[in-house]
Amino acid sequence: MTAATARTDAYPTRVSTEDPIAREHPTVWGSASDGPFDADTLRTHEERGFTICEDFLSAEEVETFGAELTRLTSDATLRSDERVITEKASGQVRSLFEVQDFSAPIDALSRDPRLLDRARQLLGSEVYLHQTRVNYMPGFQGTGFYWHSDFETWHAEDGMPLPRAVSCSIALTPNYPFNGGLMVIPGSHRTFIPGVGVTPEDNYASSLKEQTVGVPSEAAITRMAAEHGIDQFTGPAGSALWFDANIMHGSGNNITPFPRSNIFLVFNSVENALEEPYAAPAPRPGYIGNRDVTPLR
Repeated sequence: MTAATARTDAYPTRVSTEDPIAREHPTVWGSASDGPFDADTLRTHEERGFTICEDFLSAEEVETFGAELTRLTSDATLRSDERVITEKASGQVRSLFEVQDFSAPIDALSRDPRLLDRARQLLGSEVYLHQTRVNYMPGFQGTGFYWHSDFETWHAEDGMPLPRAVSCSIALTPNYPFNGGLMVIPGSHRTFIPGVGVTPEDNYASSLKEQTVGVPSEAAITRMAAEHGIDQFTGPAGSALWFDANIMHGSGNNITPFPRSNIFLVFNSVENALEEPYAAPAPRPGYIGNRDVTPLR
């Protein structure tokens, strides 16, 4: 018996039936004394699975990072890099992974105390970057992301043991209700919805453009939406959305003239280091699921 088969799996997925699993682990691992979030905010985050911080970045910072995104998407030499994901239909840049390697300002942002202190507080430990990317959703052509739980994929294909990770999405353009803003189902993070089916080899190559494996059924989304409702991340450029690894979320296409772009940083607890995948033939590349748990400083 190998170590991979002997370990306990609290959240089995890529199975034959979509039987919901009640989450047994906390969403907030720290306390109000550990960081910037006060007790009421932490309590709400535990209940709803997300927190919005408006004016997280200054107008000058938004301009700086916006210029970085323009520079990166305009760099023709990056188009052949495997970390650049293009739209399935238009061929335009959809996402750029491991973005801190391409941008010194974004690398510095990932280590900013405004981010690190909140990530450490929510996860109750030192943290490292599990994944980073910038997402582009240009006007008229930006396609959305179907409903999914990030943790389902990170558990199945990266080997993340527990949902002890948190994402921070920082808006660099206004998020309107009509330009493909991120939707979340508050409270859905308390239930794990297993994926049905088997993970194909190198599934990430297609799933980053359009995810079809590990996504919930329409019946599951209907039940959760009926129970919890749907909220949307809207607000000015510079707003930040902190959301739990297991919350169900998605976005629609952007058919408006108004682009929507964001910096996306995933912090994982150093006590939740990746293992072998729980339901995939091999781990995804490091630029998608980082296996270096050196704490951020």
